[in-house]
Amino acid sequence: MGFTIGGIREIRSGTRRRGRPSECTTVAEFTGLWGWDVVPGARAAAGVCSCGRADCRAPGAHPLEFAPQTPAGATLDEATRAWAEFPGASVMLPVGRAFDVIEVSEPAGRRALVRLERMGLPLGPVTATPEGRAQFFVAPGAAAELPRLLYRLGWDDPAALDLRGLGPGTHITAPPSDRGGLGPVRWLRPPVLDTTARPPAARLLLGTLAYVAHRSRARA
Repeated sequence: MGFTIGGIREIRSGTRRRGRPSECTTVAEFTGLWGWDVVPGARAAAGVCSCGRADCRAPGAHPLEFAPQTPAGATLDEATRAWAEFPGASVMLPVGRAFDVIEVSEPAGRRALVRLERMGLPLGPVTATPEGRAQFFVAPGAAAELPRLLYRLGWDDPAALDLRGLGPGTHITAPPSDRGGLGPVRWLRPPVLDTTARPPAARLLLGTLAYVAHRSRARA
């Protein structure tokens, strides 16, 4: 990792001293402390995407095609230089290298998170999107293994659970960036040093996630 806890304090104090945009601090924390690649993303207002395409299929919820990725390990100065080229861009994380994502409805995700914490299972970061989805960070490879893992647990239709895996080739919007003009993405469980570098295997969480998702669908 590029930064210690002391390093993250230095990042934040440096932002205050030199007036760096807050997204530069966020990017530097993600790249330097958590070891994540970061890419500038589009914004949306009134349904119109900043990418400029009238036929955009995901306004404000996709990476800017012409923007280079800021790699894991980038420093605050490097993040500042990169983000200066794309002021106001949202912060997006490529999925599939450092982590995959298991996504469920936010109500189901919140209930599952309470159960998992009570069970004392290792947990990675968890986000909540303004579309009402909870995103659990898990070890890479989970998205490809999801149908097999669910089948072994007795669930043969992930779609019926409203549960899906996100893997290589996808991106998520990182807190606190706005997504699709609908509002900010939030942390339900923020990153911490002991699990972010090594997110948990999906199989450790999947039984609880699937059960709670099924119960939530049954109640709807």
